[in-house]
Amino acid sequence: MNIGQKIKERRVLLQLTQEELANRCELTKGYISQLENDKVSPSIETLELILEVLGTNFSDFFYEAQKEPVVFPLKMQYSKKFLGYKQTWLIPTAQEHLIEPILIELEPESETIWDNPHEGEEFGYVLEGEIGVVYGESSFVCHQGESFYFVTNRQHYLRNHSEKTAKVLWVSTPPNF
Repeated sequence: MNIGQKIKERRVLLQLTQEELANRCELTKGYISQLENDKVSPSIETLELILEVLGTNFSDFFYEAQKEPVVFPLKMQYSKKFLGYKQTWLIPTAQEHLIEPILIELEPESETIWDNPHEGEEFGYVLEGEIGVVYGESSFVCHQGESFYFVTNRQHYLRNHSEKTAKVLWVSTPPNF
């Protein structure tokens, strides 16, 4: 972290000159200049005083928001093979968020593991093929281009009784990992 640069950015934001900041902190303009150019390091007490004059505190000053990725390259995806299907987690940090998008590739004549009732909601969109959506005691057919949605208060799973692999984009909230 470049402390001097951050002090300068804050000072400029507040439209203060180096001299005005120096006077308010009872420091010299030369010291502020050296500090902003990383020629000197302030003591904790001096930095605390400068931050107070700049209207901030240690916590806020040193906080650096982590940049959340927006695009997740293919190499960031994680896949796991189960009996009869492959599950790919499309967003590696999904468990830290409200939704969990996954790609299910369901082989012919197979089904996903049965998911017991839990809190949440699930949505799916059939990218390829045809699947059966089993929800509690009911079963529904969902073709390519169609979607499904349900509250997860019943046992549920997907099955593929066709002769072709089916692909489903499946989104859960909250993440069910």
